[in-house]
Amino acid sequence: MWDFLRAQYEQILFSSWQHFSLVVQCLVLATVIAVLLAALVYRNSALTAIANSVSAIGLTIPSFAFIGLLIAPLGFGVLPAVIVVAFFATLPILRNAVVGLSGISPSIVESARGIGMSRFRTLLQVELPMAWPIILTGVRVSAQMVMGVAAVAAYSLGPGLGGFIFSGLSRLGGANSLESVLTGVIGVVVLAVILDLLLVGLGRLTTPRGIRV
Repeated sequence: MWDFLRAQYEQILFSSWQHFSLVVQCLVLATVIAVLLAALVYRNSALTAIANSVSAIGLTIPSFAFIGLLIAPLGFGVLPAVIVVAFFATLPILRNAVVGLSGISPSIVESARGIGMSRFRTLLQVELPMAWPIILTGVRVSAQMVMGVAAVAAYSLGPGLGGFIFSGLSRLGGANSLESVLTGVIGVVVLAVILDLLLVGLGRLTTPRGIRV
């Protein structure tokens, strides 16, 4: 194993960076999409129920099957990987954003409106900051989940550590096949821990002390 790591360390570092970058960029995109959708639906009970149902049903779709379906129209490459990772990242964040915004007391909103704040300012300056800890919890859940999904997305020849896993599995029993699989799996776990620690730090920096959960 050590010999494999020494021989492949440049490729491992490069693939790890690609994997981390793919997940972080998709998380940012997913957070923007999920918060926008939640802001549109959280005041309507029917739309909220639809959003929660879509989130729940979407999580039941096998990621491997999803990326296989995307390869047919989009071909191999980065695009199918980005779509799959961003899709699965959006679902937990959407659910938490809806829950967080819906859980804010109407009296707080009325107080904000009472001092002359517009609907948009109330959302931006009162509701979203108060819901942020719950939204961030969804981001952390998504980060852990899509770190593994990004490895599966390597099936479409996307970037990341999944290449080591698929390469090892395709040569199972051959030279360095087990080392290749272990490198991919352990690398994904390490990246997941690093990203979670960074998100914990982000939460400490961006959440007012009085509403930390």
